Amino acid sequence: MPELTVAERCRELTDRFGIPRRSSEKLNALLKLVLTGPSSLTNVRDPNQATEIHIADSLAGLAIPELRAAERIADLGSGGGFPGLVLAIALPDAEVTLVESAERKADFLRETAEALTLENVVVVAQRAELWALEARAQDVVTSRALAAMPILLEYAAPLLQVGGSLVAWKGNLTEEERADGAFAAAELQMSEPEEVEVPADLVRGADRRELVTSTKLAATPDRYPRRPGIARKRPLTER
Repeated sequence: MPELTVAERCRELTDRFGIPRRSSEKLNALLKLVLTGPSSLTNVRDPNQATEIHIADSLAGLAIPELRAAERIADLGSGGGFPGLVLAIALPDAEVTLVESAERKADFLRETAEALTLENVVVVAQRAELWALEARAQDVVTSRALAAMPILLEYAAPLLQVGGSLVAWKGNLTEEERADGAFAAAELQMSEPEEVEVPADLVRGADRRELVTSTKLAATPDRYPRRPGIARKRPLTER
């Protein structure tokens, strides 16, 4: 069977996830901006590979019902726009805030959202710890390849409403990270992280991937968020 074009693959993905067919055109346009734009922030240059690594992988999050139903989503460390921009295209009724502290990357996100006329996107050029002091409570916080689970949980908990969820794109968790995540979740009043494997046929040619979810069970202790940078310097672990 001949390889699908990027446009055909985007249509196939929108059909698979039951999102508006017109979304495929914006996903295709997003890829073109990412691959050819002067401010592009990806090292992946092959269009077909980029479709899998960036588009299919980002859409995998729609398998999580809480994300699919979210009205307010915050994507932390948005960088090149994945999964945040893809989710904004797929969920046009959700308000998607892209949180990116690096000004150059934040500028790219603004320019790309404007070029795609994504009116449901807000870009915040600020660290998550500081934005949490003023942000509205979010239904879902997302992140992809940003940090280890204890750090992600500490970033997410103060941003979430009670009942809201963290959805993190991860590779295989080690036993150490799994244990550290459980410890941090208990400290932050979050549920023990749950791993959901991404179907092997969804992101073609990629290594094993999974989504890790955790739900906010009660109000975050007042001592969080800690000062910017502390979560990475002194992560919440038993050791």
